Amino acid sequence: MMVGKSWISKGLTHLVLLIGVVISVFPFYWLAVMSTNTTSQILHFPPKLIFGNQLWINLKHVFANIDFLQGFTNTLIVAVISVVGTLFFCSLAGFTFAKFKFPGRNFLFVSLLITMMIPSQISFIPSFIVMAKIGWVNSYQSLIVPGLANAFGIFWIRQYCDGSVPDELLEAGRLDGCNQFRLYWNIAIPILRPALAFLGIFTFIGVYNDYLWPLVVINNPDRFTLQVVLSQLNGIYNTDYGMVMAGTLLATVPLIIIFFIFSRNFISGIADGAVKD
Repeated sequence: MMVGKSWISKGLTHLVLLIGVVISVFPFYWLAVMSTNTTSQILHFPPKLIFGNQLWINLKHVFANIDFLQGFTNTLIVAVISVVGTLFFCSLAGFTFAKFKFPGRNFLFVSLLITMMIPSQISFIPSFIVMAKIGWVNSYQSLIVPGLANAFGIFWIRQYCDGSVPDELLEAGRLDGCNQFRLYWNIAIPILRPALAFLGIFTFIGVYNDYLWPLVVINNPDRFTLQVVLSQLNGIYNTDYGMVMAGTLLATVPLIIIFFIFSRNFISGIADGAVKD
C-alpha cells in the first residue's frame, strides 16, 4: 500500500514539474514561432502555433533596418567589462564586510541594504547630471561605472563569504605573512568561485537586457546597445511583428548559450547561497 502511494506521489510530482517546464518554455517557443511568420499570420485568430517559413526573410529585414552587429558589439563590450569590474569590486567589498572589523561596519552595511529598496529609476536624473558634469554622456563609461559596486553583489558575496571562508584559514595566512589583499586574492577568491560564477552570469544578463539607462544616457547611434537598437524596429504607424520577433529571437540566443554553458555554476551558486547561515 505504501509503495502504491509512493508511486502516486512521484507521479504527481513529475506531472507538476512537467507542467511547470511547459509553462516556462512556452514563451520562448511562441517567440520562435512568431519569428518565422508574417505579421498577418501572427495576428490571425485563432493563433498559429506551428513554425512558418519566413525566418530568413524576417532576419534579412532586421539587418536591413538596424545595425544589429554594432549594437551587439557595444552590448558585449559593456557587459564583459561590467562583469569583470563587478566581480572585483563586489567581491572585495563583500570580503571586507564579512571578515574585517572596522568602525561603522554594521551601519554601512545596513545603509547598503537600504539602497536595495530604492527603485533605480529614481536615480536616473541625478546620475545623468553627474555623467554630464564629468563628460561621460555617450560613452561606455556611463554604462559601466555606475553599476560596478552594486548593493546586491556586495550583499551576495558578503553572505557567501561569511559562511564559506573560515577565519582560521585567514589567520593562518596572516601567520605566513600575507597582507590584507593577498588574503583576499589568494585565499578568499578560490573559495568564492561558485558565488562569483553566479554573480557574473546574473550581472551579464542584467547588463545585456538593460534598456532604460542606455536610452537615457546614450544619444550617439554608434554607441547604442542592442536593446536600444532593437526598439528601432517598432514603426511609428505600422510594425512588422515578424521582423521584431526575429530580432528579439536573435538577441536572445546568446543569453541561452551562456546560460547552458554556465548553468551548473549558476544553479550551484543559488543552492549554496540558499543554505548559508
